[in-house]
Amino acid sequence: MEQELGNLSEKALVDWELVQRACNGDEEAFRVLHDKYRSKIYYLVLKIVNNPTDAEDVTIEAFGKAFKNINQYVPRYAFSSWLFKIATNNSIDYCRRKRLLQKDYEEANADSTSKEAMMTAAGPDPEQRLIREQNIERLRHLVTSLRPQYQKLVQLRYFDELSYEEISVELALPMGTVKAQLFRARNMLQELLRESPDGDFKDN
Repeated sequence: MEQELGNLSEKALVDWELVQRACNGDEEAFRVLHDKYRSKIYYLVLKIVNNPTDAEDVTIEAFGKAFKNINQYVPRYAFSSWLFKIATNNSIDYCRRKRLLQKDYEEANADSTSKEAMMTAAGPDPEQRLIREQNIERLRHLVTSLRPQYQKLVQLRYFDELSYEEISVELALPMGTVKAQLFRARNMLQELLRESPDGDFKDN
C-alpha cells in the first residue's frame, strides 16, 4: 500500500484521504468528492451521449455507481482516473441501451394493431393499477427505514416530484449536497429492496 501511495500526486493523495473518510460513512467526504468532479464528469459524459438531459442522468448514475462501490477503489492510480473510467463505461452502456430501446419501440409501433392502440388509450387495467399501488406503498414503507434527512429527500424527489433546484431551496441545502445525499438514499433503498422478502418491485 505504501508503494502504491508513493505513486500518487499530492492532489491524488488528498482524494485518497477523502475516499477513506467516505468508506467510513463520512457524508461530507462524499459531498466534497461530488462537488470537486461533478462538472468534469458531466462534460465528459456530454461528449459521449451528446444530449444535455441524458448527460445529467448519466452523470448522476455514474456518481451513484462510484459511491456505491467506493470501497473497491485502490490507490494504484488516481481516484479521478477511476471515476472517469466508470463515467465513460456508464455513458457507453447508456448509449447502447438507448439504441436498443429505440429499436424495440419502432418495432413495437410497426407491429401494433388498432385494438392495441385502443387498449393503450384506455390506460392500465385494474390489475396493473393494483400492482402499481402495491409497489408505491411498499416503497413508502421502506423509506421509513431511512434516516429522517433521507426520508425527506426521497419524499420531495420521488413522491412530490420536485426538481433538484426546488429541493435545494426547500431544504436550504447546496445543490451538490442534495444530489450527493440522494445518491446515498437511493443506494440504501436498493439494499433494502434486495433484503426484503419480496425482492424487487413487480413489473408495472
